[in-house]
Formats: sequence, C-alpha cells, structure tokens
Amino acid sequence: MPTSSSADPFGLHGAAALITGGTSGIGHAIALAFAEHGAQVTVTGATEAEALACRRSAPHLNPVALDVQDRAAVARFVAGLTRLDHLVNAAGIIRRGAEHDPEVFDQVIDINLSGTMRMCTLCRPLLAASKGTILNLASMLSFFGGGLVPGYAASKGGIAQLTKSLAIAYAPDGIRVNAVAPGWIETPLTQGLREDTARAQAILARTPMGRWGRPADIAGPALFLASPLAGFVTGTVLVVDGGYSVA
Repeated sequence: MPTSSSADPFGLHGAAALITGGTSGIGHAIALAFAEHGAQVTVTGATEAEALACRRSAPHLNPVALDVQDRAAVARFVAGLTRLDHLVNAAGIIRRGAEHDPEVFDQVIDINLSGTMRMCTLCRPLLAASKGTILNLASMLSFFGGGLVPGYAASKGGIAQLTKSLAIAYAPDGIRVNAVAPGWIETPLTQGLREDTARAQAILARTPMGRWGRPADIAGPALFLASPLAGFVTGTVLVVDGGYSVA
C-alpha cells in the first residue's frame, strides 16, 4: 500500500481503488477525489446504461456495469483484478414507501447489505496482499428508524455492525475497515425529500449547519479513512451530517 508524503498526503498515488455505485452520487464524488489524488480508479454502476453515462462524462474512472446482487458476476469481476488497495462500497438503493412489501424489503437488503458483504468477502485476498482498506457507506438511518424505509434503515444499521465485525475479522490481514455515515446529502436518493417542502424545511431546521450536504462533503472523510493518516483507525463509523444527529 502506498505511503503518504508531503506531495501526496493521502498515499493514493498509483493505488488501485474500486468504488461500487461510483457512477453517481456520493460514490462518484469519492471516486473523483481518489482519482484527483492519483489513484487508478474503477467505478461500477448497476446497469450498462449507468456505466455508459459515466463513461461519457468521466472516462478516467473506468466505469463498468456490475450488479452486486449477482455473486457469480461479482466473482468473475474480482477474479479479473490483479491488484486492489481500496474498496469503497457505495452501491445502494432506497424504495421510499414501498419497503413494507417483503419482496422490496429483501431487494433493498440484498443490494445494500448483502452486496457489501459479497464485495468484502471476494476482495479480501487482494486487500490482504496490499494491506488495503475498505470503506462502507452507512447512514443516519444506521442510528435512527425510518418509518417509510424499513429495508433501507435495516440495511444501514447492518452496515454499521458489519463494518465493526469485519474490522475485527480482517485486522490480522492488515485490512482496515471503516464506514462513513452521511446525513442529508443532495443526491438522487434524496430528491423526493428535497422536493417535499415541509420535510425539507424540517431537515434544514434541525441541521446546525443549515444546509443540505453535498456529495463532495463525504469525499474528504473518505480520503482520510483510506489514507495512512488513519493508520490506527478501524471499525469506526464516522458521522458526516452537518450536526443533524446532535441537534
């Protein structure tokens, strides 16, 4: 794994990074930041259309289609990698209002939580070889309930506990496993909330910093957790929410 220097404080120059869900939203912002600091980045989208759209706007991120629900496809993809220093699990969905349907609930859990576990398990040998890092995407709903999104909330609560558990299990391999828990961020997943005037006002009223977060607000913490600057940090869930959770 690369080490930091004054010219490259995050130790990412030349590192191989894989960001699932990196074709849009928070994952995309993290991918751009990693690339800006010299990493060789590959991002995935769930469909070829998502990968193609990213390929047109950010070809340097090497976008590919990968459905994290498909274990065989994930296994084939990972088998094609020769090196991996950093894995960021940002693939996820939310189905606000529909997740009380058990089938929808199962799909959300399978993508958000089981998909993360698939990636971690299959990438572990490569990350052990590089003494690399894993960064998972948790959420404010790792800690709060969500009446309209029981699947999403359960999956993100699971991500927090999975992160802690894998941090223990993977430490002997030299792999650090952490998560970030974003607050209310301007992404496609929150578009419905932002368009709901009453709900949006309530969110802003509780947020001490008085604004919605931007995907780029998560990129800095992601860089830190992946870097040698966080060399003794593992099993943490770093809250990045503009103060929402303490208000």
